[in-house]
Amino acid sequence: MCKGLAALPHTCLERAKEIKTKLGTLLQKPDSAIDLIIPYPEKPEKPAKAQKTSPDEALQWRESLEKLLQNAYGFASFRSFLRSEFSEENIEFWIACEEYKKIKSPTKMAEKAKKIYEEFIQMEAPKEVNIDHFTKAVTMKNLVEPSVSSFNEAQKRIFALMEKDSLPRFVRSEFYQGLIK
Repeated sequence: MCKGLAALPHTCLERAKEIKTKLGTLLQKPDSAIDLIIPYPEKPEKPAKAQKTSPDEALQWRESLEKLLQNAYGFASFRSFLRSEFSEENIEFWIACEEYKKIKSPTKMAEKAKKIYEEFIQMEAPKEVNIDHFTKAVTMKNLVEPSVSSFNEAQKRIFALMEKDSLPRFVRSEFYQGLIK
């Protein structure tokens, strides 16, 4: 009957691991006890190329995700942190939406919209982001005739999720604590 895990295709196993990780984050206790439940993986890689920021500037990042993303070193640090937690799909989606907004050609916009949808929004997408059914439906409706604002609602939801969930974890990380000292 059951041939075991070895009989499953590699992509199924990878997807199962991703789902397990996502479910694990839902089962975590709030804020203060989070480090006791799931210890952080190895320290994130130090961001390359961006000039290191001052402790005063880094302190401002805890106030606003927008400030963090506007700073090249902050952006690279945050992205590296998310990568170390295997949760970079949100920042990648946000980046893809920002790039999408810069496209002028309707043909290229439609191509990029399809790519973003297939990579981040459709069910079982390789980097599926966590958006509610209503937002997903609005986004799909917007993609019938792609425009610069097609992903606005989904991007706002993901930004809010990163601000509420990822940013506080980043601020508690050893890496960030080292930056503000």
